[in-house]
Amino acid sequence: MNKRRVVAATLALAALAAVPLQAVQAQQAYPARPIRLVVPFPAGGATDLFARTLSQKLSEKLGATIVVDNKPGAGGAIGSAAAATAQPDGYTLLLATTSTHAIGPLITRTPYDTVADFTPIAHVGDAPSIMLVPVDSPARSVREWVDYAKKNPGKLNYASSGIGTIVQLTAELFKSEAGVFVTHIPYKGTALSIPDLISGKVDVLFDSLPTGMPHVRDGKLRALGVTSLKRSPLAPDLPAIAETLPGFESNTWFGLYGPKGLPADIVARVNKAANESLADPQMQAKLSSLGIEPTSGTPQDLARLQAQDTAKWKKIITDRKITNE
Repeated sequence: MNKRRVVAATLALAALAAVPLQAVQAQQAYPARPIRLVVPFPAGGATDLFARTLSQKLSEKLGATIVVDNKPGAGGAIGSAAAATAQPDGYTLLLATTSTHAIGPLITRTPYDTVADFTPIAHVGDAPSIMLVPVDSPARSVREWVDYAKKNPGKLNYASSGIGTIVQLTAELFKSEAGVFVTHIPYKGTALSIPDLISGKVDVLFDSLPTGMPHVRDGKLRALGVTSLKRSPLAPDLPAIAETLPGFESNTWFGLYGPKGLPADIVARVNKAANESLADPQMQAKLSSLGIEPTSGTPQDLARLQAQDTAKWKKIITDRKITNE
């Protein structure tokens, strides 16, 4: 009987001692199953294409299959909410953007807090826009357009993809920096505004590089400047608007996030894999074709970027009294 008790006690102690070891082995084994990358926008859009391009290389670096899960709706809030409420085990990640994590919560009420409910992992890309005007516009530079607008206050207009979008806010930031008065005409997507811009019914549009530049190359529109702080390698011959309006900058950034409470070792693992993926020349070439400049950095870099952009766009939204109601 005593021997049985000794054996039972020994087995119990061995089982207890094995628990921490099993936990360590489980963490070391990450990822042990497919990872879900939530994209809060429809399939086929810029964010979706970016996610699918990035996931291919990221899966190689992590040694696991990455499944892109499109959950569109409510300006990205539905997909973001799904990621925020997932288990913080590294098997659900989110590809968020300026719209979902810096602008959206300022315009509409979201079921999550973009700071408290997420764990920043990596800043993975920037997508600058270009300032487009009709080919018969009297302005051939940003300076000429500003001067033209000042001479015609209230007579010019700009198109956007809707109230509270990055397209509208970029135009409002431009108006603020340039000191001009231009009327807003919202469309349901910039593609619908292009015909009116080409015909001259619209005077200016801040559109994405991949959708805007083909019309420039075809001679249907004129590009005056790019919205990145410096000239973009995606359009090196196009001057930065900041060369005329110092400090002007508006990018759509992309960031990888996990749910709150994501373990630091998993954050570090995914961050390292993302940075290595984005340093790959083939990856950079693919992203350039999508109009995206690959970036890199720490989770803290992404958190700072989100905070800075939230503060910048909050000021524009407040000063310009922008509301979706």
